[in-house]
Amino acid sequence: MTALLTDNLPLLAGAPSGIKKLRELILELAVRGKLVPQDANDEPASELLKRIGEEKARLVAEGKVKKQKPLVELADDKKPFELPQSWEWRRISDLLPESQNGASSRGDSDGLSVTVLRLADIREGEISLDDTRTLVLSAASVRKYALEDGDVLLIRVNGSADLVGRFVVCRANLQAIPCDHFIRMRFPRGVVDSGYLKIVGDSKLARNAIARLFVSTAGQKTVNQGHIGSLSVPLPPIAEQHRIVSKVDELMALCDRLEARQADADSAHAQLVHALLGSLTQASDATDFAQSWPRLAEHFDTLFTTESSIDALKQALLQLAVMGKLVPQDPSDEPASELLKRIAEERAQAASQGRGRKVKTATDYRASNTEVTVPAGWSLSTVGEVTICRDGERIAVSQAEREGRPKTYDYYGASGVIDKIDGFLFDKPLLLVGEDGANLINRSTPIAFMARGKYWVNNHAHVLDGVSEALLLYVQLYFNAIDLKPYVTGTAQPKMNQAKMNSIVLLLPPEAEQHRIVAKVDQLMALCDQLKARLNQARQVHGHLASVLVEQAVA
Repeated sequence: MTALLTDNLPLLAGAPSGIKKLRELILELAVRGKLVPQDANDEPASELLKRIGEEKARLVAEGKVKKQKPLVELADDKKPFELPQSWEWRRISDLLPESQNGASSRGDSDGLSVTVLRLADIREGEISLDDTRTLVLSAASVRKYALEDGDVLLIRVNGSADLVGRFVVCRANLQAIPCDHFIRMRFPRGVVDSGYLKIVGDSKLARNAIARLFVSTAGQKTVNQGHIGSLSVPLPPIAEQHRIVSKVDELMALCDRLEARQADADSAHAQLVHALLGSLTQASDATDFAQSWPRLAEHFDTLFTTESSIDALKQALLQLAVMGKLVPQDPSDEPASELLKRIAEERAQAASQGRGRKVKTATDYRASNTEVTVPAGWSLSTVGEVTICRDGERIAVSQAEREGRPKTYDYYGASGVIDKIDGFLFDKPLLLVGEDGANLINRSTPIAFMARGKYWVNNHAHVLDGVSEALLLYVQLYFNAIDLKPYVTGTAQPKMNQAKMNSIVLLLPPEAEQHRIVAKVDQLMALCDQLKARLNQARQVHGHLASVLVEQAVA
């Protein structure tokens, strides 16, 4: 089985979440007895169980532990899967002569100042003594809680479900004692390899079982000795336990190298994509871009192999579009200055009819944009000057009220349709722009989007009208191309108010060029979507092949 793993590492590691799944597979094979070969000369696990019984009897005779029930073999219907012939299924309580909760943080009234291990001292599954605290304990308490090489600490309580029930191995006799967030487990030497117990504890077999045992209190998840004692453990011969630990260490180190190599490759790939896309945005004009684009297109299959790189390509194309570098200017186009005159007339007429709000603006950002290159025929304007704000017509309806109304028309919020409602406020294509929410910063969905048909808008999206739908489509593209951080206030609750939005500097092309820009962007975005679809199809195939390989490995 190990050869099956190592021979197919590129396939397994390259699958979605491949290295994480590869680590899980290694642990799964280990606890099923499929990672290293069995040796007929190994003393079987049944003999280990006899020695555990003898050790328990000795500890009972010495008064160190209470007398326990005799070992009972698990019923067949309680065994999660079939084990190799020399292995045995047992509960942890059967293997564990002694266990001890850690010391209370109250300590003792007098005694010695000793190092105490806290959850903060567990880093990447190992004990760290770099930044510990001390606790006053009597000499008797120190002896009671002392840690020896090979002891296993169980994380008993934590807010993270992923950490509760994890096993941590003491690699030496530590001059430290565990706090009461841990249970110390001490297994017989030469009978149970602590490293093997940690492998079991990290496997899905144990993690799934422990998750069913959690008790949640005040945001904390806990397990106790009884819970952990009931955990079923596949026990191999001690010699095989050692071989399993050695092989798992070897394969996990290989995973570490693969992960580091992948991280380096991902970083280099991201830098390369960023540099090449940056060279596109540095094109002097549309002609220069048209010459550079084919050279980039030749390497699409190697450059744009991740969703993030395809998203970066989309963003670069949007930036090129609003810089006037995506399509060539046509000297015969009517200049944007004439369009601005018509927009002013339309805005005045709308105001006389009671449509649209009086423009509220913040700082005039055009004054700080003196280095902006304005292409021939374009004009430097603002969002407030080229659109008609219809925010005054929005009406928010609470979720509770909407639940009692028929679902007929789209109900829009900051990031798109969020519900249906039985009425509508608008009946024409308008541009909606998110007014608040984290999306203004993280840009997980488009900030600006068109709404069509009959629909309702709440007070979390600005509503913009214009002289034409073509103009609104260009303004939509513009919003999604630029960095909005200068216009957003607040971090915990980001917001782009009307005054800030109206102040956004906007490079306005001639009307004819707006049509060409929007058409070209649509064409190139469709290409990007095709790339992403092919990528997802390839991932599905890759993931399916990796799953088949995993099934073969654990069968």
